[in-house]
Amino acid sequence: MHRSGFVNIIGRPNVGKSTLLNALVGERMSIITAKPQTTRHRIIGIVNDEDYQIVFSDTPGIIQDPSYGMQKAMNSFVKSTFEDADLMLFVTEDSEKFEEDDPIVKRLKTAEMPLYLIINKIDISTPEATIALIDSWRKRIDFAEVFPISALKQQNTEELLQNIIAKLPEGPAYYPKDQFTDKPERFFVSEIIREKILLLYEQEVPYSCEVLVESFKEGESRSGPLTRISAVIFVARKTQKPIIIGKGGSAIKKLGTLARKDIEKFLEKKVFLELFVKVKENWRDDERYLRQFGYKN
Repeated sequence: MHRSGFVNIIGRPNVGKSTLLNALVGERMSIITAKPQTTRHRIIGIVNDEDYQIVFSDTPGIIQDPSYGMQKAMNSFVKSTFEDADLMLFVTEDSEKFEEDDPIVKRLKTAEMPLYLIINKIDISTPEATIALIDSWRKRIDFAEVFPISALKQQNTEELLQNIIAKLPEGPAYYPKDQFTDKPERFFVSEIIREKILLLYEQEVPYSCEVLVESFKEGESRSGPLTRISAVIFVARKTQKPIIIGKGGSAIKKLGTLARKDIEKFLEKKVFLELFVKVKENWRDDERYLRQFGYKN
């Protein structure tokens, strides 16, 4: 018998959904920083074995009061996860508070698929706080399973994976067995660059940026295979462009160096990376740019 299913991960920003996806899939699927709203798209990671296939889906954190068209599109990615899931993993941690009228609580109460409560970050919490949090959630919602974990330290994540495998319904492989995601390499290259922007720049600047890979050419150099990549960093205001570039180009040079090293690890080959900065004012509310950047069809 072959088992398969769609397992979707939801929760608020910065609770560790992307870290959990990376731990379960065993690949670097989603960018991870300490800043909220790092995940903007719905990212699929596939775990394959001879007898099963799990299609995991990491989603942006649910934004309660979206300010831009981009954030509304991010919330729509979350909405779609309730439509195709065989199993839902709700990730939270003990510092979070939820009122009864919270959109997440309302969605979970009406969900028709089995729900798992995932209490993350137990490595920085106390057993007493974890037990209290589990009790409070069980009074609200009928969870099929509860797993206290540390996604960062991969504590109890293997037990979670084995439990998911056992609960998968009988079904076919939805993707080729050698495939680990539905996204192209260009997407992950752009995400790596955006991750470095989040790490290197402060305040609103990282959230005003989007990265588009314009050229991705595989070739040869004297020392072996070389992939030449050209990417554009789009900013929402003219004042942000000199901040990204930095004095004498120092900031964008540092950005390019850090991104190139991680891209080389991801592609497992040498990379020549060129970065450019362009201004697309108010792109986060522009339907045309939202489609270009993959937020809308």
